[in-house]
Amino acid sequence: MIVFVHGVPETAALWDDVRSHLGIESVALAMPGFGCPRPSGFGASKDDYVEWLLAELGSFDQPVDLVGHDWGAGLTYRVATAHGHRIRSWAADVANIMHPQYQWHDFARIWQTPGDGEAFFKEQISTAPEDRAVIFEGLGVPHDRAVALASATDETMAGCILDLYRSATPNVYADWKDSFGPTPEPGLVLWPTKDPFGEETKSRQVADMLGAQHRALDGLSHWWPLEAPASAAAVLAEFVSSLD
Repeated sequence: MIVFVHGVPETAALWDDVRSHLGIESVALAMPGFGCPRPSGFGASKDDYVEWLLAELGSFDQPVDLVGHDWGAGLTYRVATAHGHRIRSWAADVANIMHPQYQWHDFARIWQTPGDGEAFFKEQISTAPEDRAVIFEGLGVPHDRAVALASATDETMAGCILDLYRSATPNVYADWKDSFGPTPEPGLVLWPTKDPFGEETKSRQVADMLGAQHRALDGLSHWWPLEAPASAAAVLAEFVSSLD
C-alpha cells in the first residue's frame, strides 16, 4: 500500500489526482494543522511531525511504500534513514534539502525570521485566492488546482509552517545527520527538472548517500503531482511494482 505525505502549503488533496491514476491501494495523510485541526499542545516542529508520521504508519497492518513531497519528502527521508524497518520502500523529491550544504530558499528564510514570517502570512491570507493562485499557475499547476492550493492556507496552517521551518535551522541535515546514510529499504529520489526549489547536483549526491535510485521527471516543476498526475502515478507504480 502506498502512503502519501504532502508538504507546504498543501493538504492531503495534493495527491487526489495521482491516486486516481494509480490502480494501487493508497492513503493520503493530512499533516496536523494542514487542512485539519492542529492538536492541542502539538509543537509542529520537524521532529513532532516525524513522531506523528510514525504513529500513522503504526496503524497499517500491511507493508507501506512511503511517498513524500516537499516537507512530506523531508519527513520521508527521516523515516527511511532512522526508522527504515517501519516501511517497505520510499520515494521522495527535493532531496537537495537533505544535503549537508543546503541553504534554505528565500521564502523559508522569511518564514524563519520572527515578525517577517507572521507578516508574510497575514498578507497572504488577506489576498484573494485567485490572485495568489497566479504563483502556482506559473509553476505549471492547472488553474482550478492552483486556486484550491492557494485557498488552503489559513491561520492554523500558517502557524504550523512557521513552527516547522523555525525548527529546521540552519538546515535539516544539521539535526538529522545522525541517521543519514544508506537506507535499509529501497528508495527512489525524484527530481522534477524544472523545480525552482530543487537542485540536480545535490539531489543526485543525496541519492548516492542513501543508496537510492534517482529519476528525473522531465519538464515538470515543484507541484508535479498536480501538473502531471498520470505520468507521476506511472513512475510510482513502476517503482513499487519492481519490488514485488
